[in-house]
Amino acid sequence: MMDPQPTVFVVDDDASVRKGLSRLLAAHGFRARIFESAMEFLASDTPERPACMVLDVRMPGIDGLRLQEILIEQAPILPIVFISGHGDIPMSVKTMKRGAVDFLTKPFSEEDLLRAVRDALEESRLEWERRGELSARNERLGQLSPREWEVMKLVVTGMLNKQIGAELGIAEKTVKIHRGRVMQKLMVKSVAELVRFVD
Repeated sequence: MMDPQPTVFVVDDDASVRKGLSRLLAAHGFRARIFESAMEFLASDTPERPACMVLDVRMPGIDGLRLQEILIEQAPILPIVFISGHGDIPMSVKTMKRGAVDFLTKPFSEEDLLRAVRDALEESRLEWERRGELSARNERLGQLSPREWEVMKLVVTGMLNKQIGAELGIAEKTVKIHRGRVMQKLMVKSVAELVRFVD
């Protein structure tokens, strides 16, 4: 189940920025979890979902750019909104190419930050939804027997039952039985739906 109240992780070494962002986010219905360093965030528990991060670029120790690299390696679904008092175009381009949702230069408007946070949370929600669907699909595929797998792979290529039977050395009637079980287990009603499911 998705967490009904989105979480925004704020990582910034400036206490006044952390305090201000925490109040702003809470006032707009977000749960803010605040960290003064990348190390503190990395030592925390796994992020709740849906979630995103508001991340300062320049911090002592592990800076925002390096934290983004680490998060990409760990592959969580945690879209990032960068904030910086020292941003430049090459830096913002670099972060965006790596998948950042936005790059805001301080001072930024509350509206711009909230819009970026909402965009990031929607991105997180959609990705979790996609992964959930993929997991459910893989679970259904896991119910197929080895022979049903073979039949399914040939059905999606457009082969007829008679051709599949000849290919696998089984009777056409047996192919029909396996094909029916495949459709039932995968909960599809037509070959076109089966092809989309497998894709």
